[in-house]
Amino acid sequence: MSEKSAHSDFNPGGLATLIGSLPLSNHGEALEWIFSHTPDIPLWPQLPCNPLEGMLRQFVEGFPGIAEEEQHTFFNIHTESFETDLLKFFEEYLMVSENPDQLLSSRFQVSRERAEGLYLFKEKAAKKPGLTAVKGQVTGPFTLLTGLKDQDDRLGYYDPTIREMGVKGVAMKAGWQVKFLKQLGLPTLMFVDEPAFAGLGSSSFITISPDDLALNMNEVFAAIKQNGGLAGVHVCANTDWNFMLSLDFDILSFDAYGFFDRLITCRDQLYSFLNRDGIIAWGIVPTSEEEQILNETTESLTKMWEKQAAMLINADWDLPALLGRTLITPSCGTGALTPALAGRVLALTRDLSAKLRKKYL
Repeated sequence: MSEKSAHSDFNPGGLATLIGSLPLSNHGEALEWIFSHTPDIPLWPQLPCNPLEGMLRQFVEGFPGIAEEEQHTFFNIHTESFETDLLKFFEEYLMVSENPDQLLSSRFQVSRERAEGLYLFKEKAAKKPGLTAVKGQVTGPFTLLTGLKDQDDRLGYYDPTIREMGVKGVAMKAGWQVKFLKQLGLPTLMFVDEPAFAGLGSSSFITISPDDLALNMNEVFAAIKQNGGLAGVHVCANTDWNFMLSLDFDILSFDAYGFFDRLITCRDQLYSFLNRDGIIAWGIVPTSEEEQILNETTESLTKMWEKQAAMLINADWDLPALLGRTLITPSCGTGALTPALAGRVLALTRDLSAKLRKKYL
C-alpha cells in the first residue's frame, strides 16, 4: 500500500488512542481497559512489570551479539560466532526487503513471549466490529541504541556495526508488526517511541550527526509505509522540533500538556506538516504528575486544547479542521503510574475526545 492510500483509508477525526504501556500484570485485563476506553483505535498493551516487555528488551530478539543477563542487556560483538551471525542477519534482511511477504515468518517477528499483549490483541480485535484503525508501537532505534551499551561500556549507537544492525532490525520489526496487524483488514498506525530524543542538542549527544540520525529514522518510517502502515513518532519530552518536523513520518505524537509552548515556535513547519496530510497526536492528558492527573477534568482539558489549537488558526485551519487532523492521547504511557491513576488518565482521554468531537465535528 502506498503512503497516499494508507492516508486515504484513515480519518483521525479527534478519536482517542493510547501510548503503549499500562501498570497491569494481566494482558487480558489490560485489553479490557483498552477496548472500553479507546474502542475506535485500540492498541496492544505493553506491561513493563514483565522484564521482557521493557522497551530496551522487547524488540532486540534475533539481533546478533545481543547478550541478555538477569539485570543487564548489552551488545557483545567480540564473540566467535558474531561475524557469522551478522552475515545471516543481513542476508535475511535483504531477503525480506526484496520479498516482504516473507517478513511474517522471518527472524524479525516479535515472539509471543515478549509481546503476549500483541497476540491477544489481534485475536480480540478480530472479533470487534466497527473499529476505525489499530495501533502498534516499537522502540525507536535512537532510544534503543543509546539505551544499550556494547561490551566495552560504550553506547551502541557509536559503533557503526551495531548502529546499522540496530536500525535495520528495528525497521524490519516495525514492518513485521504492521504486516501482522494489517491482517485485521484495518488501517494500522505504527508509533516509533523515541523518549531519548529529549537529549538531542545536549552535551550528551553533541557528536551525533543530525543527517545520520535523519537517515536512521527515515529508514524505519519507510519500512512502516512500505508495509502499508501510517508511521508515527512519539516523543514525550521537549526536543529539537525543527529537526523532528523535517523527518518523513505521518503522525506526530507529543506531550502537548507539558511542551506545546515549545512546539508552537515551529508554526510554519507545523503548517507544512498538516498540509501534507500530517496528523497530530495531541498528548494533552497529563501522565507525569499525580496532582495534575487528579486536578484536570474533561472541561479543563477541553479549554486547554481550544487554547492551544487557537494558536494554529489561520485562513486554512479553523478548530474543526484541526480536530479533523488530530488524535487525542495521553502525554505518555501509564506504565509507571498506579492502576487508579492510569484508569483516570484513560477515562479523561476517552471523555475529552468525545466532548471535542461532539462540539466541533
